[in-house]
Amino acid sequence: MSSLNVLIMAAGLGTRMKSDLAKVLHKLSGMPLIEHVYRTTAGLEPNTVIVVVGHQAQDVQKAVEFAAEQHGGPRVNLEFVLQTEQHGTGHAVMQSEEALKRLSGTLLILYGDVPLVKTSTLQALLAKHIEGNNAGTLLTINAEDPTGYGRIVRDRQGNFQRIVEQRDASPQEREIHEINPGIYCFEISALLPALSRLTNRNAQGEYYLTDVPGILAEGGQKVGLVEYDSLEEVLGINTRVELAACEKRLRQQTLEKLMLSGVTVIDPDSTYISPYSVIGRDTIIHPQVIIEGQSRIGGRCEINSWSHLYNVEIGNGVTVKNSCVVMSSKLADGVSIGPFAHIRMDTEICQDAVIGNFVEVKKSKVGRNTKSMHLTYLGDATIGERTNIGAGTITCNYDGKQKHPTFIGDDVKIGSDTMLIAPVKVGDGSMTGAGSVVTKDVPPNATAIGVPARIRRRPEK
Repeated sequence: MSSLNVLIMAAGLGTRMKSDLAKVLHKLSGMPLIEHVYRTTAGLEPNTVIVVVGHQAQDVQKAVEFAAEQHGGPRVNLEFVLQTEQHGTGHAVMQSEEALKRLSGTLLILYGDVPLVKTSTLQALLAKHIEGNNAGTLLTINAEDPTGYGRIVRDRQGNFQRIVEQRDASPQEREIHEINPGIYCFEISALLPALSRLTNRNAQGEYYLTDVPGILAEGGQKVGLVEYDSLEEVLGINTRVELAACEKRLRQQTLEKLMLSGVTVIDPDSTYISPYSVIGRDTIIHPQVIIEGQSRIGGRCEINSWSHLYNVEIGNGVTVKNSCVVMSSKLADGVSIGPFAHIRMDTEICQDAVIGNFVEVKKSKVGRNTKSMHLTYLGDATIGERTNIGAGTITCNYDGKQKHPTFIGDDVKIGSDTMLIAPVKVGDGSMTGAGSVVTKDVPPNATAIGVPARIRRRPEK
């Protein structure tokens, strides 16, 4: 197989979205449309991905770069091409000519607003393209209602002749039901000369990429057609109504896949799970749960209602009680959190620890078998094993200019309503009295009591 490259067209504003936000930045299942498309094409392991940007170019570029970072597959050479004025799909590809001249092999072209297209579908298109030794190959769909799409015109032998856009089509051509959803393969060596022959003599006054296959066929080069049977999969998003419909389809597909793999989803109609999340067998997902990003959840877990998880890593046998928010954090085997817990910013909760109701943990590590049961804030803290954090405890980590750490050792008992003024350390086996304000380090096996706290060393046994 010749070397593969990808071009994603993502320059348009998307006027039918009625939004100030570029269309490809609208979110589906918690991530921008362009991120879905990038992840799909990255699964093909291309050498280079060119993204044509225009409206809100910097934001679109950041979204693609984030997707590339999150994908974690083989390294892909990313290039961004700016289309300052939009004069059609052909014009978008023409802006990429300098980048394409540095490449060779096959170029897959698709839009940045087709989030449901599968890697396997694109692989099948590429296989037919290579097998047929084609200069270009198109994916086509036989649509019951072809309104709005370019029509595929064939000759009497059934070979490809050209694509005609609806605005330029004759009444007879508008009766054709085979349509062009806008996914193409071209040999770069054939594409570049054809681009130079594009004109804007059409009803829109634009340069159509759809004219390129006709130019190739007219010049005696082979253009293949791959008929596909799922319009929904290759459907572009043009309105918020279509975005909502796409969200529903993707959610149903994701939940069905999870349930068939051994996950219990009690109410699929009210459950939202990212297609990029992985969940283990015998985990139970209660109604009104949202799981986004690349979350990984082990087996035998229970995620209770109204909880929201994003980019989490959760072990086996974990319980997330009602109304918890967990963002970009790790919960080890046997952890229990909630209800109403907030875990965020790379926090790590170690094995069998318990984080209770109205406890917030930020950028901290909580050791094994440690408990913080009620009404507590733990920020920028490192907490040892078998420690108990009393209700109302606060690690006072911010001095108005910068954040400071708190270190709490093993087997520590922090009394209710303790204020720990960071930076501060509490040694192994120590304790604080209720209502204490700890401003200095507490040695191991000592007691801190009062405001400010005084240190009392406990006699050795």
